[in-house]
Amino acid sequence: MARRSDVMLRGPERAPHRSLFKADGYTDIELNRPIIAIANSYNTIVPGHVHMQQLVEAVKYGIYMAGGTPIEFNVIGVDDGIAMGHLGMHYSLPSRELIADSVETMVNAHPVDGLVILPACDKIVPGMMMAAARVNIPTIMISGGPMLAGRFNGTDIDLAQVFEGVGKYLSGQITEEELKKIEDIGCPSCGSCSGMYSANSINCISEVLGLSLPGNGTIPAPMAARVRLAKIAGMKIVELVNRGIKPRDIMTKEAFYNAIIADMAMGCSTNTVLHLLAIAQEAKVNLTLDDFDRFTDKVPDLCAFSPVGPYHLQDLDEAGGMMALLNRLEPLRLLNHDCITVSGKTIYESYKATRVYRDEVIRPLDKPYYPRGGLTILKGNLAPDGAVLKQSGVDTSMNKFVGRARVFDSEEEALKAIFGKQINKGDVVVIRYEGPAGGPGMKEMLQPTSAIAGMGLDKDVALITDGRFSGATRGLSVGHIAPEAARGGLIGLIEEGDKIEFDVENKKMNLLVDDKTIQERKKNFKPKPPKIREGWLARYAKMVGPASKGAVLEY
Repeated sequence: MARRSDVMLRGPERAPHRSLFKADGYTDIELNRPIIAIANSYNTIVPGHVHMQQLVEAVKYGIYMAGGTPIEFNVIGVDDGIAMGHLGMHYSLPSRELIADSVETMVNAHPVDGLVILPACDKIVPGMMMAAARVNIPTIMISGGPMLAGRFNGTDIDLAQVFEGVGKYLSGQITEEELKKIEDIGCPSCGSCSGMYSANSINCISEVLGLSLPGNGTIPAPMAARVRLAKIAGMKIVELVNRGIKPRDIMTKEAFYNAIIADMAMGCSTNTVLHLLAIAQEAKVNLTLDDFDRFTDKVPDLCAFSPVGPYHLQDLDEAGGMMALLNRLEPLRLLNHDCITVSGKTIYESYKATRVYRDEVIRPLDKPYYPRGGLTILKGNLAPDGAVLKQSGVDTSMNKFVGRARVFDSEEEALKAIFGKQINKGDVVVIRYEGPAGGPGMKEMLQPTSAIAGMGLDKDVALITDGRFSGATRGLSVGHIAPEAARGGLIGLIEEGDKIEFDVENKKMNLLVDDKTIQERKKNFKPKPPKIREGWLARYAKMVGPASKGAVLEY
């Protein structure tokens, strides 16, 4: 059977190519096997990636056991938590595009037969999945896995509590010594931060999409079970190559629907909307915000993971993992059974015989934590193209809310006001010019939302932005507002003291200013230019599309 790698390794004219591989130490026997690339995102900055070398070695063992030859290259990775609140966060979302482009470059410049992607944290996971869909060669994903939760005063904590601890310290609720203790305990191991944040959300969803094996999203990073899973993934990729199964065979529209259903049932990060739209575009699947909206009212939120509840990914793993969650959702008759997966089974074959072992972690359908899906899409004059809210993280007292606008043209200005105790009950913090183009880079607003929550204002203050949020955000925090301010969106016309109305149950958000006044404001409105106008982010600002379409680069 002809292989993709034949074009670089077969025939007398490819003697120079083979000679270069032999300089790497490969033998003729190895070069005659299927060539499997491993995209390794190892670095010693990001906690989710510091242990990747062990997993890569396990993947290599699996590939060799199955008769393939592994070759390895590295991929960059930004730590969103470390990049938070300063210049670095401008680079986080754009790094997703760089990652996708670099993987595409490596596997097409060196035409391999198959691909194993090893991501862990926020933008690295969707970036690699985008690349897999784009190059469309047999691919399997094995992530670094979730971090363990920390323990403070007998309670599980994680990075969200460290961020919220800053607000508690500034408001006098805890001492500096207590904040230091929380800091030391909050992130106790390698792995992607232990709540249902962006990375863990997408890692879990990858199982439902079919691109990774059961357990990929939930087995804790330090566990030997993850090393074993990596070996199995290495064996499975050789099988996928031999069978010719590619990502676009797996990631169909029906598979994306399954992913959205699981997303709603888990109460995932709002970033899943952004990333699933982007991955679908690379997979040539027409996915829109309306597809998310159609499942919001059909799927209850059965889980309460941090930051909106007490549980973490290790709890989900103990409860039976993602396949047990899908089994619990089966009576809704919404899941598509026939979607194939990298395991060699259909998704239904993967979950039909599973069970839930902890009902408090994955509740029964008739006892949900929230009667609707974890995420919802809001529209109205402020977001005609849509905005995203984690509704399961909103106190019910805020489902209908009218507040006065406190307007800031950057996250930094908003933080200064929040930390300066200038935000009061009944306020709506408006942070604009932080969208994909205006930021540029669509920064996460975890520091402002965490400070508001830490100060005990999350039941009295709303926040809206054309930027986005970390999965660690809770409260009435609406992001991804489209169109963004830099592209002429109405959010750019809000003035201090304007009234803003929210109706979560009816999925509405409106600026309560009459049309005549809005038209007058438009006459004098000139959007501000991007904050960064040099380097690669200047190019990004010119080329990036709207959040409502995944904030992908447009050509």
